[in-house]
Amino acid sequence: MSEWTEVKIGVKAEDVEKAGDIATMVVPYGIYIEDYRDLEQQAWEIAHIDLIDDELLKKDRTKAFVHVYISPEENPLEAVAFLSERLSAEGIENKIETNECKKEEWENNWKQYFHAMPVGEKLLIRPLWEDADAQGRTVLSIEPGLAFGSGTHETTRLCLETLEKYITAETSVLDVGCGSGILSIAALLLGAKNAVGVDIDALAVKTARENGEVNGFKEPEYTVLEGNLTEKVSGKFDVVVANIVADVIIMFCKDVASFMKEGAVFITSGIIDTKEQEVVDAFNKYGFRIKARHSDKGWVCFECER
Repeated sequence: MSEWTEVKIGVKAEDVEKAGDIATMVVPYGIYIEDYRDLEQQAWEIAHIDLIDDELLKKDRTKAFVHVYISPEENPLEAVAFLSERLSAEGIENKIETNECKKEEWENNWKQYFHAMPVGEKLLIRPLWEDADAQGRTVLSIEPGLAFGSGTHETTRLCLETLEKYITAETSVLDVGCGSGILSIAALLLGAKNAVGVDIDALAVKTARENGEVNGFKEPEYTVLEGNLTEKVSGKFDVVVANIVADVIIMFCKDVASFMKEGAVFITSGIIDTKEQEVVDAFNKYGFRIKARHSDKGWVCFECER
């Protein structure tokens, strides 16, 4: 099996979330974060134990690490250069190391950090490898695989919570940059008539389709397309949701109205607060009115209409 490249980014603990978000711009899959600041609390929440290995207790709580894994087909040097540039631009002190590893050594590491979680008023996100008590909620079963979108990131949760308000039995949904399919599948579980997901990454498309089937949805009710933004999409929708990075949202604003029905809503997140004004300027430029703004830990989600 070909060797993958592990890129290990060392940062101050308080910078790890922002560093992780920058890392997902390199590959929106195959990353995990070492952050020991809340070690005891996490151990109790996850395993209901307070016995922690001495080696873990000795970890430096002031430092954290983001691990990124680059496939043999991609260019690790280019990824390292990008990470170094973006981290420095954000004023994040960092140390980047690389080493080779086998895919099977890392691809399941992140699962230890992903557990069933309630989102909004109606949903419970459940990883396939974990049983969970639904407690009256609608269960969305998901295998993120190597595609971004487990529901744990603030931007995904903000979108899920916002989607709840707009889904009826007649709602059609377009999910741009669908990743694992979590948003479009959630819309269907909440009662939407149909949904279309689209992603430029073939792996994400495969994962979204598989997650759709796990939850009981396939074509024509749930269609997943491989393409850049809406280049492969046709038709108009009641809800367009895009959980992607701010620069792409800005670019997408000029086209999104073509895919919105009369009275449709555009829900968008993935916007770090330092980019918020640029996104708002794009909304204004292309005729969108902000209905509501939501934020969490420096991330912003907007509900917009034409």
